[in-house]
Amino acid sequence: MKIKKTIGLLAVFAVIVLLGSSIVVTQQNEYKLIRQFGKVNRILDTPGISLKIPFLESADTLPKEILLYDIAPSDVITKDKKTMISDSFVLWEIKDPLKFAQTLNFSIANAESRINTAVYNATKNAISSMPQDEVISGRGGELSEIVLKDMGNIMEQYGIQIRFFETKQLDLPNDNKEAVYERMISERNNIAATYTAEGNAEAKVIRNATDKETAIQISEAEKQAEILEAEGEAEYMRILADAYADESKTDFYSYVRSLDALKASMKGGDKTILLSEDSPIAEIFGGIE
Repeated sequence: MKIKKTIGLLAVFAVIVLLGSSIVVTQQNEYKLIRQFGKVNRILDTPGISLKIPFLESADTLPKEILLYDIAPSDVITKDKKTMISDSFVLWEIKDPLKFAQTLNFSIANAESRINTAVYNATKNAISSMPQDEVISGRGGELSEIVLKDMGNIMEQYGIQIRFFETKQLDLPNDNKEAVYERMISERNNIAATYTAEGNAEAKVIRNATDKETAIQISEAEKQAEILEAEGEAEYMRILADAYADESKTDFYSYVRSLDALKASMKGGDKTILLSEDSPIAEIFGGIE
């Protein structure tokens, strides 16, 4: 009985071991690669439980999520032979787990080594094609675009996709940092002075053109005023000519003008006026009965 019981327990234990070694649990953020005698038979990339042949097949795990690789700072040389220190990082992921396994032997460390080499070469090529001033001013994103473009699809041969590259720090060596900044400030001041001089010259041209246009407009206005004044005087003379052409109107205008002349001469406290007999005013009053 004891022997049978022991055999039964061993059988149960063997079944449990067989079941445990045949079940493969795939998480959402991972790939499971099922191998038989070292060769990958199939890839599990959906979450769930699968089965494999115990002892004949083995399961290896690769990350399915986006990974961060922080690249060590390195020296790079600009187009004008200036040394700079580049410190950057990349976000990457495994897009082809089979190719990754075949070329990098399932090793994340091997993948990071390939990424480090590719990024360093692309960064070196990008910075070596730019003078130092452009490298410093391009830290807002332009440099990252150039590096990614230079890398192209080189990592696809390992089943890797580079999702993002960014330069955390792109600085100068401490021994020449101050001199470079002073030179850049001087150059920016020269550029600002040039822009200011060009702006002043353009402003002077605009003022001269405006003054000329104003003078022309004033001249035209004065000319138009003289024309209107002459036309008014001509109209006035025409009205007078029409008035004096009629004898009855002529006598009336003579009468009114004589009264105006008399009114203008009666100033002060003495209202006595001496008129000669042939005076037009005397003729007016002399003709009144």
